[in-house]
Amino acid sequence: QVTLVESGGDLVQAGGSLRLSCAASGSILRGTILGWYRQAPGKQRELVAFITSGGDTAYADSVKGRFTIARDNAKNTVSLQMNSLKPEDSAVYYCNFRVPGTAITVWGQGTQVSVSS
Repeated sequence: QVTLVESGGDLVQAGGSLRLSCAASGSILRGTILGWYRQAPGKQRELVAFITSGGDTAYADSVKGRFTIARDNAKNTVSLQMNSLKPEDSAVYYCNFRVPGTAITVWGQGTQVSVSS
């Protein structure tokens, strides 16, 4: 069974950068998808970016060109490099692991990102 632990959340000024990391306790198998989601107060959780085991990526329009997702299958980690941060990026960021075509999905506990204007 996979468990996920996020780290790297912090308070930064607008225009700054942060790098979030997510460590999986189990093995990240081929065919799985790792993603980052975020949830701001009073809003629904939304997809930020995901990456397949083959390295294909997708991003929310709001973060394209500013955020970069990467995974290391050997180290069982996924990261999210966030540049040019905006106050509207403030949220709790969650790491997610899922196996397409199944009901298997795992969430981390979340890490807080706050961007001041």
